[in-house]
Amino acid sequence: MKMKQVQIYIDKEEEFGKIPLPQFILRFLLDNGIAGATCIDCASGFGNHYRLKHPGNSFILDEQPSLITFSDETEKAQEVITELRKYYRGGFITMHDVEQY
Repeated sequence: MKMKQVQIYIDKEEEFGKIPLPQFILRFLLDNGIAGATCIDCASGFGNHYRLKHPGNSFILDEQPSLITFSDETEKAQEVITELRKYYRGGFITMHDVEQY
């Protein structure tokens, strides 16, 4: 079975309406029949803005990064991400081929 692993990089403190964005995305994946997903709060990181996001650094007040990852059949993963992009255009999303053992 061809599968994709999807990784969604976002800011932990970002919101969708009044809902924390990680909670919104996890609920969206659940409602769209994804078999399982994991949200990981990261210690630090940076993106194309080249500002280190590190909550312990008193000089940088940026949000802590989070990573949401899930795997599913290729077609389903692509459909769900296409649908998610109708609601949320931010973040950074990658897809990789994976095999389930």
